[in-house]
Amino acid sequence: MAYDGKIMRRASQRFEEDRRRREEEFRRRQEAVYQKEPRLREIRRELNATMSRLISGALRRGTDPRESVERLKRQNLDLQEERAILLGKLGLPPDYLEEKPACPLCGDTGRRGETVCRCLRRYYAQEQQKELSRMLDLGSQSFETFSLDWYSQQTDPRTGLSARKNMERNKDVCVDYAYDFNEKSGNLLLTGAPGLGKTFLSACIARVVSEKGRSVVYDTASHIFQRFEARKFSREEDGAAEDDVSRVLNCDLLILDDLGTEMTTAFVQSALYEIVNTRLMGRKSTIISTNLSMEEISRRYLQQVSSRIEGEYEILIFFGEDIRKLRKERQ
Repeated sequence: MAYDGKIMRRASQRFEEDRRRREEEFRRRQEAVYQKEPRLREIRRELNATMSRLISGALRRGTDPRESVERLKRQNLDLQEERAILLGKLGLPPDYLEEKPACPLCGDTGRRGETVCRCLRRYYAQEQQKELSRMLDLGSQSFETFSLDWYSQQTDPRTGLSARKNMERNKDVCVDYAYDFNEKSGNLLLTGAPGLGKTFLSACIARVVSEKGRSVVYDTASHIFQRFEARKFSREEDGAAEDDVSRVLNCDLLILDDLGTEMTTAFVQSALYEIVNTRLMGRKSTIISTNLSMEEISRRYLQQVSSRIEGEYEILIFFGEDIRKLRKERQ
């Protein structure tokens, strides 16, 4: 699983802030108990005496450390019993003064060996949702709110399908793609006139996949190409353009929206080829949404791009009436 460095940094910062907040809350709770029963503070200090000091002292005297270890165990058990009795008198459980990690799997480190623990992945998913919300209305754009009622049931003579039947299929493909997303999910091309639900379904996919903790970049083609241009021709001291390009090329799922609305130049053609080819080579999934037909894509961009899209992308064609216009008419 690939993680977006920028989002992971924000997630790790929040994770650490919450961990410190829990520590501070425990210290306040601990101090409040010590104020009520000072003997509990003394017990803590005695329990903190280390076994290593006793053993090293015994070894320095040339004696067997086992007797010291057993004595330490008895002392600790007696202190723990006394602590439990004192806490009971205060109406508190025996483990009230034990600091426990919120995540028993990683001990609140966020890591389990070389992998990211699921507790930190939850923070990552939340931060990614915030990132996507800057471009998408994730509050209302979901598969559950996607309505087929806007699509005509009249059969289109060119396709032999009604717009509604076609959209039922498109939606089913998108739902399966989102909920079954993995390293082998492949690529989608959503093509058709404006106002037919391409962006809506793309947003639904982004929402579900990001909730799984996968890295998702959703952006317009024009803005992505601007960042590629900034990487090549500008000298951003903070390396922001380089980071943005890296996110586009390496995220688990890239959703490139509105391909064809940008001014097509030789540089744009080259950048699109780099995106499509690099992600295919790295087995990274991509969704492209465009108002262009496959024929227009072939004429407008490099042959290598259209060839790879035709060969490696599942093509979903959208047709029907512009839903935005229909909504205005019914208001």
